Amino acid sequence: MPTIKQVADRAGVAVGTVSHVINASVPVSDVLKRKVQAAIRELDYHPNHVARSLKTSRTRTLGIIVPDMTIPYFPRVIRGAEAAARACNYSLIAVNSDDDPVRQKDLLSLLRSQRVEGILLAVSAGPTPLAQINRLISAGIRLVCVDRIPDRLPVDSVSVEDVSAAELGIDHLIEMGHRRIAIVTGPMSLKNERQRVLGYYRALERAGLPSDPALVWEGNIRTGDVTVMCRERLRDRAPRPDAIFATNGPTGLGVLRALHECGLHTPKDMALVTFDELTVDDLFRPAVTTVVQPAYEIGFRAAEILLQRIEGVERQDEPLTIRLLATLRIRESSAHRNAGGLSA
Repeated sequence: MPTIKQVADRAGVAVGTVSHVINASVPVSDVLKRKVQAAIRELDYHPNHVARSLKTSRTRTLGIIVPDMTIPYFPRVIRGAEAAARACNYSLIAVNSDDDPVRQKDLLSLLRSQRVEGILLAVSAGPTPLAQINRLISAGIRLVCVDRIPDRLPVDSVSVEDVSAAELGIDHLIEMGHRRIAIVTGPMSLKNERQRVLGYYRALERAGLPSDPALVWEGNIRTGDVTVMCRERLRDRAPRPDAIFATNGPTGLGVLRALHECGLHTPKDMALVTFDELTVDDLFRPAVTTVVQPAYEIGFRAAEILLQRIEGVERQDEPLTIRLLATLRIRESSAHRNAGGLSA
């Protein structure tokens, strides 16, 4: 097994220079850095991070907990966070809570036992473990919330501006001539879902349209459950809405399946706008209009703030609240009310 001295000899530099490159502890010129990195690759050298962490009490490791890695939005968040971590010579451990508050608590404990220096957290839909999180913070582990921002937890957070993002989708449907617009939500225990519903109501009010509680359909982020719920409402209630806004990707997919099972077509029978890109959106015909969150940037900015807290760059006591703007990607599913359409 090659040693750090062998790397230094191969690169023609001092051992300390190799250490500075590996740990990013002291600035090193690009020329020397490239020499060291080339020697590391040639010798297949792997630093003993466990031994180093025991010696320095630093692991240069972050953790991120997300509810469901199969939802396309969250891998993009993780990629952004990993890029920010890698740029500062940190590694990132990504774990999946399955949107289960018990598993989330276990994962917080696991990351603490792995001696991570900071955690990015997208909370599960259940109760937020405030006491456990406060203990983590008291133990010196920094925490930044991403996407799902819990109530009563004064920590740094990065997410989309949910109210205006929902307004984008509803405003567009109204502009397309739709007046009876249903909203299909995830669990209302989540603050971001409540904010998106608020955006829905504000858009209706601004357009002078009445709000109907019967058109607010609360679901969850399990596509199958949403399909069943929407199918029952579409079959049993009249009059049907002429458009649907889904507040997250899995919910949007559930709506599409319910429309198909009810023999309804978008946009001919019902227009549709979803929050977040769907997994295989290119395969949907007609293609689905989507409110797009800057997922990569959310992950990157959150990790950047976390690293600044860890390194002492960001010293203000008040939590940082970053809200990024969404964009609207208009496709065929939200065509004008009087336009024809193909099967969804």
